[in-house]
Amino acid sequence: MRTPGQSDSTPAFAGLDLLVSAVVLLDEGLCIRYCNPAAENLFAVSRRVCLGKPLTLLLDATPSLLATLESTLAHRWSYTKHDIVVLSDRAEPVHLDCSISPLEIPEAQLLLEFRPIDQQLQTAREEREAMQQVANRELIRNLAHEIKNPLGGIRGAAQLLGDELADPELKQYTQVIMDEADRLQALMRRMLSSHHAMQPAPINIHEILEPIRKLICAEFPDLTVRCDYDISLPEIAGDREQLIQVVLNIMRNAAQAVSGNGEITLRTRIRRQVTLAKKRHRLALELQIIDNGPGIPDAIRDRVFYPLVSARSGGTGLGLALAHDFIWQHQGSIEVESVPGRTCFTVCLPLLNATPEEKQ
Repeated sequence: MRTPGQSDSTPAFAGLDLLVSAVVLLDEGLCIRYCNPAAENLFAVSRRVCLGKPLTLLLDATPSLLATLESTLAHRWSYTKHDIVVLSDRAEPVHLDCSISPLEIPEAQLLLEFRPIDQQLQTAREEREAMQQVANRELIRNLAHEIKNPLGGIRGAAQLLGDELADPELKQYTQVIMDEADRLQALMRRMLSSHHAMQPAPINIHEILEPIRKLICAEFPDLTVRCDYDISLPEIAGDREQLIQVVLNIMRNAAQAVSGNGEITLRTRIRRQVTLAKKRHRLALELQIIDNGPGIPDAIRDRVFYPLVSARSGGTGLGLALAHDFIWQHQGSIEVESVPGRTCFTVCLPLLNATPEEKQ
């Protein structure tokens, strides 16, 4: 007689071993009677360990999921649950769709088929970001042009007025007008700089990071900047000035977030099998800029890359918007994760010699 723990060797299940999607079979007590190799890989658990154990060994059985499983057992109907989040030993949670079907075999009563949807979620997020970026660029361009032209007239009028005034104290006021007009003109130039054509060339990312690190350390002498580089990284194809501006904007924000006396870590790594701009790349460069500051406020975390959004008093809200735009032009991605004590900006860029494949 075969024990429950031996059900995985049943010939009837042999075909399930060949499936790419993860399959788990449950008995009426919602205990695991079989899982195929794809499920072992997905949940990072061996078949021997999970057989006979409750489903909660693999994932958090929420009340909604439990209700769906009970309904399938009672009514013998099939269901599909969308976007189930699985927390495991991985750095990030895994998002899954789960199809639940009743079975009419002695060994098991339910068949659960799991399909990772992280790729679909990332693609949808990239499409939303691309649309938002186009809108942001148009907003910035129109706003800059509307402000730039009147500023020239205001500054010229203030200069002429100052030349006509004999009282030095009154001239101070016209000088204030000219200084503020110059400051706004410089801001407008920054807003329009993202529309300049790229000039890509082979670049070693560390040749960009080191001068910026030295600059930031000179600007914030009490700041600690740690380097965790993978010096074997190949070159990327990029616009040097734009990438310098990206790293400088993020690092300066991080330094200001820790009030100039915290810690920033620069980390470079290889990422494998990553999708960027709807293209699958076998290899890509990952740059992480991590600080131990208070974190990004919840109110603006989802809008931190939008123009004119800033958590800092006196901030323009353009630094991260420009960084996002430049990385988007490089066919890369930029993301942020932030909790109190740790904020991490992750930039991912295609490597120069990594051949992209069109995403199916």
